[in-house]
Amino acid sequence: MSDKAKVHTTKLSVNVNKIATLRNARGGLIPDVLLSAKRIEAFGAQGITVHPRPDARHITYEDVRGLKGIVKTEFNIEGYPNDAFIDLLLEVRPEQVTLVPDPEDILTSNAGWDAIENQQLLKEVIARFKEAGIRTSIFIDTNEGQIKAAANTGTDRIELYTEDYAVNHKKIGADAAIPYARAANLAHSLGLEVNAGHDLDLSNLKDFAQNVPHLDEVSIGHALISDALYLGMSNTVAMYLACLQVD
Repeated sequence: MSDKAKVHTTKLSVNVNKIATLRNARGGLIPDVLLSAKRIEAFGAQGITVHPRPDARHITYEDVRGLKGIVKTEFNIEGYPNDAFIDLLLEVRPEQVTLVPDPEDILTSNAGWDAIENQQLLKEVIARFKEAGIRTSIFIDTNEGQIKAAANTGTDRIELYTEDYAVNHKKIGADAAIPYARAANLAHSLGLEVNAGHDLDLSNLKDFAQNVPHLDEVSIGHALISDALYLGMSNTVAMYLACLQVD
């Protein structure tokens, strides 16, 4: 590669939900979600992600409002677009919203949108967010038809749901990224930018980053925060960033 060649850099956005989970288990303000986000940014992460859920079991709406005032990189808010969530987003106006199809009682995201069946809902919600200057992303599987349908909603990006990759990586290694590479190429051809997230960790992230083209951003929470308990937050963020350096 020549010195003048452009290197595509994938950004790391750290989901701080689990820090809020630990805080809420005891009550009070320790660990401090806002301070944690500041430190994570200082350690090199290029974004902060949160997913406020209706039961407020981890990140609360007040956390979201507080984080907006201190996040200096990219603030990404995930969630199902009910009225309360939409109102919060239009108030806070983060850099990015990632729409997920989670029902209220689900523990963690476990499927992408059916962008065909929910085409009209997504179009209407995305139009509102784009009018407010918020970049939109849709959480989605690698299915070709769903990605094409996502492109028709007006979204700026898709976020590839990577649980299947993580499961299959344990069995077949880097080849588990093949359907994600195809999906990313298709999305790129349709004018969509590409994010990814769910169960990415230190054991599988490098293979994913090296084999999936056009990857703009990964959002990682549970694994990264868990690793930080053993390795320290500064060291952990550096290790995840190293995985994103494509050879």
